[in-house]
Amino acid sequence: MTSGGRNLSRTEPTDRGPAADDFITDNDTGARAPTGALNRRILWAVPLAWSLFQLWIASPLPYELGVFVVNNAQGRSIHLAFAVFLAFTAFPTLKRSPRHRIPAQDWILALLGAFSAGYLYLFWDGLAARSGAPSGQDLTFACIGVVLLMEAARRSLGFPLMAVAAVFLAYVFFGSSDLLPDVIRWRGASVERAMSHMWLTTEGVFGVALGVSSGFVFLFVLFGALLNQAGAGNYFLSLAFATLGHLRGGPAKAAVIASAATGLISGSSIANVVTTGTFTIPLMKKVGFSPSKAGAVEVASSINGVLTPPVMGAVAFLMTEYVGIPYIEVVKTAIVPAAISYVALIYIVHLEALKMGMTGTSRTNTLVFLLRAVLVICAAILLGGGLLWLAGEAVALTEQFLGAAAVPVIVAVFLGLYVLALRHAARAPEIDLSVEGMQHLPPTGQIFRSGLHYLLPILLLMYLLMVERKSPGFAAFWSASFMLLMLVTQGPLRAFFRGEGQVGAALRDGCAEALDGLVIGARNMIGLACAMAVAGIIVGSVTLTGIGQVMAEFVEFLSGGNLMAMLFFVALISIVLGMGLPTTANYIVVSSLMAGVVVELGAQNGLIVPLVAVHMFVFYFGIMADVTPPVGLASFAAAAISGGDPLKTGFQAFFYSIRTALLPFLFIFNTDLLLIDVTWQHAIVVFIVAMAAMLIFAAGTMGWFITRSRLWESLALVLVALTLFRPGFWLDRVQPPYEDLPPAQIFDLARAAPDGASLRVGLEGMTLDGDHKAATFQLPLGPAGPDGAARLSRAAGLDLVERDGAVIVDMIAFGGPAEQMGIDFDWTVTAIEEPAKRLPKEIFYLPALLLLGLVSLVQSRRKQREETPA
Repeated sequence: MTSGGRNLSRTEPTDRGPAADDFITDNDTGARAPTGALNRRILWAVPLAWSLFQLWIASPLPYELGVFVVNNAQGRSIHLAFAVFLAFTAFPTLKRSPRHRIPAQDWILALLGAFSAGYLYLFWDGLAARSGAPSGQDLTFACIGVVLLMEAARRSLGFPLMAVAAVFLAYVFFGSSDLLPDVIRWRGASVERAMSHMWLTTEGVFGVALGVSSGFVFLFVLFGALLNQAGAGNYFLSLAFATLGHLRGGPAKAAVIASAATGLISGSSIANVVTTGTFTIPLMKKVGFSPSKAGAVEVASSINGVLTPPVMGAVAFLMTEYVGIPYIEVVKTAIVPAAISYVALIYIVHLEALKMGMTGTSRTNTLVFLLRAVLVICAAILLGGGLLWLAGEAVALTEQFLGAAAVPVIVAVFLGLYVLALRHAARAPEIDLSVEGMQHLPPTGQIFRSGLHYLLPILLLMYLLMVERKSPGFAAFWSASFMLLMLVTQGPLRAFFRGEGQVGAALRDGCAEALDGLVIGARNMIGLACAMAVAGIIVGSVTLTGIGQVMAEFVEFLSGGNLMAMLFFVALISIVLGMGLPTTANYIVVSSLMAGVVVELGAQNGLIVPLVAVHMFVFYFGIMADVTPPVGLASFAAAAISGGDPLKTGFQAFFYSIRTALLPFLFIFNTDLLLIDVTWQHAIVVFIVAMAAMLIFAAGTMGWFITRSRLWESLALVLVALTLFRPGFWLDRVQPPYEDLPPAQIFDLARAAPDGASLRVGLEGMTLDGDHKAATFQLPLGPAGPDGAARLSRAAGLDLVERDGAVIVDMIAFGGPAEQMGIDFDWTVTAIEEPAKRLPKEIFYLPALLLLGLVSLVQSRRKQREETPA
C-alpha cells in the first residue's frame, strides 16, 4: 500500500501458485518479462501507445481537430499492426525460449509483421488505385502477413486456432485435389485471388471481426482492465463471500456469484477462472470439496460469465453485426437463459454440499435458500433497471428545462455522485483479501457501501447502451474515460477524506495506476486481436469457397434428415471447432460454419427460428469447448490452481454444465426463453416456469431432491423439467401445430394479415447446383396493404404468379429477404402453414406438476423414516 491508500481491494493475492501465474501470462498478457531496460520500456510504451490510439480514434477529437483521421479499414490495419508486433515481442516462440530477453529474430519478425499488418494504412491510396489488380509487392506482403499473423496467433493463443486456419487455407488452395471427396471438392484459388481476398480487401483478415475488435472489443477489454485495476474485481469477490460464505458450501456459492460479477468485466472464461479461482478454489477445498470438484465449480461458473449480458465476452457486439439486430435485443435474448443457469448452478452446489454432508454457520432451508437466491437476482435486475430508468427520466427532464446547458450540468451531477460515494467508501477500513482474510470479512452491508463508486462506471456503461441507445464504441469510450479519471483521483480523494495528507504522492500513484491499466488492457488484447484477425481468414475461406453449403450437406448426411440428430451433430461439431479458441474467435468460427447449417436444415424439417436463436445455439456449444476435455482450457487453468487432475476437473465441470448444454436445445424449440415476441407479463411467466424447470432438472441430474433420489425419481424429475420447458412437445403429439392451406390462398392471406405479420410458406424447386430442395420459410409481410402480391414483393422481395393452377416464384429481388433465405426462381409454393386452433400447451403443466408432487411425497416420507430413530 502507498501513502493515502489506493482502495480496499488493491491488496494483491499471495496464494496463487506458479502454475496459475503461468496461465495468466501465457493466455493473457504474454510470458516474456525482459530484464533489459530498453526492452522493458518498449513492452510498456507500445501497449500504452496502442491504448491511446484506440481511445483517440474512438473519441470525437480527430474530427473536431482534423488531425489523424482514419477510416475503419485503416484503423483495423493499425490495430492489427500493434497486436502482431506485441505478439512477437511479448510471447516467446516456444516454452523453452528465453523469457528475460527478446531475441534478434523476434525483433525482425515483429517489425516485418507490423509492417505487413499496417500495409493497408501505409499504402492506402495505391491499393485503392489498383483495386482488383494487386502488384507483386502487394501480394508479397500479403503472403508474409498471413504467415506471420498465424504465427502470432500460435504464440499468443496456442496451436488450435492456427491449425484450424491452416486447414481452411489449405482447402482454399488445394480444394480441387483428387485426394478430397467429391462432396467437398471445389475448383481452388490462385495465390493472387486468395491473398487479395484475405489481405487486401475487407472480406478476410480486415473484415467485420477485426472491425469489431478495433471499434468495440478493445475498448471493452480496456474498460474491464481499468475497472479491475481500480479494485472492482476484488470488491465483487469480497461482497460475494461476505454474502454467501456462511452458508452450507458457502465458498462454492460465492464462487458462482463472484464469477458472474467478474464475467461482466473480463469477457474471458480463463481470465475469470484465474481471477476468482485464486480465492475460491482454496476455500472450497478447505470446506471439503475435492480438488477436481472445487475446480469444476469455478469452471462451470466462469463459463457462464461469458454467456451473461451485457458483454458476453464481446460476442454481444459481434452478434449485432452478424445477426443485424440492435444491441438491446441481444441483451434481452440472453438474459433469461443466463439468469436461470446461474441460479441452477448455485442449486447444484447446494445439492453437492448436501450430498457431502457439509454444514455452515447458517442452516437455511433449501426452499428458503432458493427463494432468496431468485429474489436477490430478480431484485438486482429490477434495481439496476430501475436506476437506469430513473436516470433516463432525470436526464430527459434536465434537457427539457436547460436545453444545450444540460450536458455540463449532468456531468457535474455525475461527478458529484462519484465524489460522495468515494467519501463514503473512505470511512471503511482496509480489508484483508488473502485466502485467510476471506474467512473473516466484515458484514455484507459494510463491504457493499465501501465500493459504491465501483458501480458508477458500470451504470454509466449500461445507461449509454440501454437508455441512450448509443453505439457500443461510444459507450465504452466514455466509460473507459471515466475509469481513467477514477484511477487518477480515487487515491488522492481517499487520502483527503481520511485526513492522511500526502495527497500529491497519492496523485502520482493514481497516475501510475492509470498508465499501468492502459498497458494491461492493451496486453490483454494481444491474443484477442490476433484471434479476430485469424478468424477473418476462416470467414474469408468460407465466403471464397462456399464450404458453408458443404457443411450443411455433411451434417444432413450424418443426421439422415432427422431434426434432433442434426442439432446434436451441430452441437458436437461446434464443441470441436471451439476447442482451444478464445471466446470471440470461437463465436466467429462456429457461427460462420454452423449457423447457416441450422437455418437451412431446420427449414427443410419445418423448423423456423429467429437467426439470433440459431447464433445463441452455436455460441453456447462453442463455449462448452472451454470445459470439455481434452482441450478445455478453463479446466486446465482451474486444475493449475487446485492441484487436481485436469481431465477429472474437465469431466466434472461438464457434468455441472449439463444444464447449460440443455438450454440451447430448449430455446431452439421454445423461443419464449429468449423473450422473442413476448409481452412483459408473458416474460415474467416464462422466467418463473423456466427457473422452476431448470431447478427440477438440476435436482434430477444430481440425484438429490428432498433426499437422495432413486433412479426412477431422477428420471421423473428430468421428465417434469423437460415438460415445463417445452409443453408443446406433448401437444404436438396430440394435435398438429399447423394446418396446410392451398397455395392459391397465399395472396388473400397476405392481404388480410396485420402489420408486421409473416407467413409460413412451403416451397420446393431446383437450386443453381441442380439439387432439388424443399423447405419451409417464414416470409415477412411488412405494413398492411390492399394487395397481397405487392405486399410480398415489397417486404419479402418475392414476386409470385399463378400459372396452370400452381403458384410460382417469378422474380427474386437482389439482396432481399427471399434471396438471403435461399429461395430461387421457378420454385413452386407447396402449402401455406397456418397455426392450428388447438388446446393451450400449458395444459401439460398439470400432469407434470402431479408427477412432481408424487416424487415430493415419496421422498418426504422416505426422509422422515431416515431421520426417525430406530
